[in-house]
Amino acid sequence: MPRQAALPTCPSCAEPLDAGDRFCGACGYDLSVVPPHPEDHPTLTMNGAAPPLPPEAAAWSTAAPGHAPGAEASGAGLPGATGRTGAGTAAQSAGVPLPPAAPPRPPGPAQPAHGGMPVPPPAGAPVPPPAAAPMAPPLGASGASGVSGTPGASGVSGAPGAPGSSGLPVSPGTPEASAAPDAPVSGVRFDRPAEPEEYPLQAPDPRVAAEAAVVAEPAKVCVACRAGRVDDDGYCENCGHAQPRERDHMELESGPLAAVSDRGLRHHRNEDAFGLGTAALPDGSRALVAIVCDGVSSATRPDEASMAASKVASESLLAALPHGTHPQAAMHEAIIAASHAVNALADEPAGAREHTPHQNSPACTLVGAVVTAGLLVVGWVGDSRAYWVPTDRSSPPARLTEDDSWAAQMVAAGLMNEAEAYADERAHAITGWLGADAYELEPHTASFKPDRPGVVVVCTDGLWNYAEAAGEMAEAVPLDAAVRPLHSARVLVGHALDGGGHDNVTVAVVPFPAPPQGAGSA
Repeated sequence: MPRQAALPTCPSCAEPLDAGDRFCGACGYDLSVVPPHPEDHPTLTMNGAAPPLPPEAAAWSTAAPGHAPGAEASGAGLPGATGRTGAGTAAQSAGVPLPPAAPPRPPGPAQPAHGGMPVPPPAGAPVPPPAAAPMAPPLGASGASGVSGTPGASGVSGAPGAPGSSGLPVSPGTPEASAAPDAPVSGVRFDRPAEPEEYPLQAPDPRVAAEAAVVAEPAKVCVACRAGRVDDDGYCENCGHAQPRERDHMELESGPLAAVSDRGLRHHRNEDAFGLGTAALPDGSRALVAIVCDGVSSATRPDEASMAASKVASESLLAALPHGTHPQAAMHEAIIAASHAVNALADEPAGAREHTPHQNSPACTLVGAVVTAGLLVVGWVGDSRAYWVPTDRSSPPARLTEDDSWAAQMVAAGLMNEAEAYADERAHAITGWLGADAYELEPHTASFKPDRPGVVVVCTDGLWNYAEAAGEMAEAVPLDAAVRPLHSARVLVGHALDGGGHDNVTVAVVPFPAPPQGAGSA
């Protein structure tokens, strides 16, 4: 009776397989890959009897007959063919699933099987090298004389099929054709496309890249030592001094005039502001404009008030002078426009006063100067001042403004002398300012015709508190102030900081040119 074929199992985990399986249900092994070669077993025993086959070989032996090259489809006429064919037929009739048929191989000599029957190996499977020449079986053994004469008995290593380094035939087109002959077969799919090592990233949006591009700025110099470079954290790399914020220290040079503003040493922010500019007059000459404002610290948002007033006043002057407006009239109109700008800051939405009942209107003081050929015009509201310092220090300096303050009123009324009035704690209480809660706006203007060159110092009380008299201010102004206005402004700010820096310090230096011949003074 033919032996019942063993149930086909997975070559990787020996799990039983079902008919039509392409992958193992237990380990996922790809059944289209050729299973590894089983352990070496002799193809022919010395007594002619076939040894028991391993499960893998038994599965091979149940393949459909007629695949061996040179053999008939039915397997008839070959020694022992009836047993093999009968086993496969019995397995099929019993409903036992068979492994998928191997692809056809090129014709060539077949491997001798047990009893001299040529059995084709599965496609791509490594074939063991031929064993030593077997001893002739005893006479009378069926098929013994035919085995020794089988063409593939001694020529297995020379069979077509691109033998590897060990002489084993490997079927072309299989994964093992390019792998090492002794390497174990894995369950990796070789027909999948190779994964890229790196995935390309999408190019950035050029609009975003353009916005992110930062233009290189020149290195900033320390305001303390004037030698070290300021790093990205805002500290000097030379002396370690923390640099002020943009509003804390401001410097500007506009043609022949310049201004510097500093937070000082005691205030947490800078509430001063300034505005500079030059304008062309109708006769072709040039006019220099400087506006300095000091925010009232007891008011709400004094820094915004000073910034708004200085900006509007300077813009008003620079717009009116080219149209032929007299500088004194233009100064008056500029102060009125600045007042309106500060008053606009007090506009609040309905109900805001209920949530902040202790807030008051923003307020500031203002002082300005306009210098033309032979004419000097000043205007002010509050206690910020303007000084005249001649280039020839043998000539006396002068203070060009009168404070809107309690001390000035006491002196003007004859109730106190100047020393007593300014020694009082109420001396700096201002009586005039720009703001919505001001009593009545009274802009002060005055015009002068100096008969010699010099500079006009326009400053807040943060500077003149340390150089109140005109002579003291003249001593603090450098001798070359007319040709180096920015340097002179820095020196004056430093003078206030050296004196204590109790308040914000802002100063503008405006040179006054030599008047034309024959011009008088006023």
